[in-house]
Amino acid sequence: MQPYRIARRVLLACSLLAASSAHARGTIEKVQINGLDKGDDAEIIENIEVSLSLYETIGKVQGESRLEYLLSQAERQTRQALEPFGFYNPVITVEAPRQGDTLQVVIHVDKGEPVRVRQSEVVITGPAARDRYLQRDLQDFNPREGEPFDHTTYEASKVTITRRLAERGYFDSDFTQRRVEVTRAENAADIFLSWDSGRRYNMGRIDFKQDYFRTGLFEPLVYWEEGSYWHEGKLDRLRESLTKLDYFSTIDIQPHPEDAYGDGEVPVDVTLTLAKRTIYTAGLSYGSESGAGVRGGVERRYVNRRGHKLNTQLDYAQKRKSAVTSYRIPAFRWLDGWYTFAISAYDEQTRYIDMRNFKLIGSRSGEINEHWTAVASVNLLRERWRYSSGDQFNDALYQYSTLFYPQLTGDYVNVDDRTFPRSGFSGNATLRGGLEGAGSDTSFIQADATLRWFLPLGEADRLILRGQAGTTWTGDLVAMPPSLRYFAGGDRSIRGYAWREVGPRTPPPDKYALGAKHLVVGSAEYEHYFSGGPWGVAAFVDTGSAFDNTIDLHTGVGFGVRWKSPVGPVRIDIARGLNSPDSAFQLYLNIGADL
Repeated sequence: MQPYRIARRVLLACSLLAASSAHARGTIEKVQINGLDKGDDAEIIENIEVSLSLYETIGKVQGESRLEYLLSQAERQTRQALEPFGFYNPVITVEAPRQGDTLQVVIHVDKGEPVRVRQSEVVITGPAARDRYLQRDLQDFNPREGEPFDHTTYEASKVTITRRLAERGYFDSDFTQRRVEVTRAENAADIFLSWDSGRRYNMGRIDFKQDYFRTGLFEPLVYWEEGSYWHEGKLDRLRESLTKLDYFSTIDIQPHPEDAYGDGEVPVDVTLTLAKRTIYTAGLSYGSESGAGVRGGVERRYVNRRGHKLNTQLDYAQKRKSAVTSYRIPAFRWLDGWYTFAISAYDEQTRYIDMRNFKLIGSRSGEINEHWTAVASVNLLRERWRYSSGDQFNDALYQYSTLFYPQLTGDYVNVDDRTFPRSGFSGNATLRGGLEGAGSDTSFIQADATLRWFLPLGEADRLILRGQAGTTWTGDLVAMPPSLRYFAGGDRSIRGYAWREVGPRTPPPDKYALGAKHLVVGSAEYEHYFSGGPWGVAAFVDTGSAFDNTIDLHTGVGFGVRWKSPVGPVRIDIARGLNSPDSAFQLYLNIGADL
């Protein structure tokens, strides 16, 4: 022990002994740590506070011998709390000035120079030595030679390689060397770390343990061949597929390498516990266009042992009513997806339109890969509508349209976080078309697409760019029902304008929104989060138009409040149109990620 440290401890002990004659007891009122930056050294300060026994006694009366012991341990505990961060030679001074029966403890910390990695030997022997993913992990191992020896970084890198060995089927892997030598006098650390990977195992048989669904229903979800190389990601994909089915409350997937057979095939048990069969939903709704209403639904997660599903949803508002019933049949043998048969009814009676339609849908959905989902469908639509003059429909005649058309929809998501994306792209595209005389009153082709680009700014902010375009090719737009025409305005279109406000209209004084053949919308939005969240603010500008021949751009600007809630992002926006909108301001509320 260095002489100056011995002298400090002797002086501290003498001061306590001198005080003990007059004070038999005392109370530590406060512990203060000086010499460290509260920002850059926040983790170090926290570790010191957790390590110090002094904090457990603050405000509690202690005997003099106990106080002496606590103060004598403070330097050692502080020194040990610094070592995980690579500081093995700090200078620490403990002061405990006393006023009556209370003490104010001040710990002065000079971290000194960090211990740096002088030599690093991190290797894997065995078959995994030729595994490119593990070799990449070895190359990325931290801390590197010349860098401070941070225990947290070292342990994280070690765990990464150990987990990777297990993920890739090296179940017999173990350490052959695991040693770190720290030379305090030279501020140097030498790392000696090695694994023997052992053999690599293969994917074995999958045993689904459940007692309701018919045997073999879930086998198509196992997309790999028995005997193929082991990879934990295959089981993760299987778990994700089973979760999306929404049949089960728990999904437990357990490999058993101890029961390996053949050429190292590892059997896997998948234990499935059924979820509640029927889900009922109910709620209230309100919209400026639709008025007050109620919503309800009944979903049968599984109708029978074949895994069929039935879902009925009703939305009954003052001016808009809709009902949808869908029946889904598993389609797992080619792409994860469903065959769906649905019927929907919709009725709208607002101040300018009286519209009602019925629709029959037959579709096949599937996941093409981790980013793309596609839906192919055939649709039969019967719609009637008429426009009003103010609130009067008395003199207006109904128009009718029947359309039979196939439709193809693709959804693309490639973002860093589906709940709150800060980087990446998402979008969707739709193509539909019908032929006159082949079930449709008119021939038409429609194509539209939406793209969102998320750009990270700083530590927590983001920029969201959105573009949307659509077009219709038809020789008879009048025969196209309003539900298949393009409108602009609203929270998912041009904010600052009411829903369907932007687009072709009849001449004054009626000015009915007729819908258009084409649509173009662009948006830019910047979000700033205070101290990384969860609260933030946003500013945005939207522009676009729904038009037949000549584009007439309408622009809206606004600002909003953002909250990263437990159920997803909450967005409250207020916006104003710059092209003489019908109302001065528009208020919007949305919950959930907008992908």
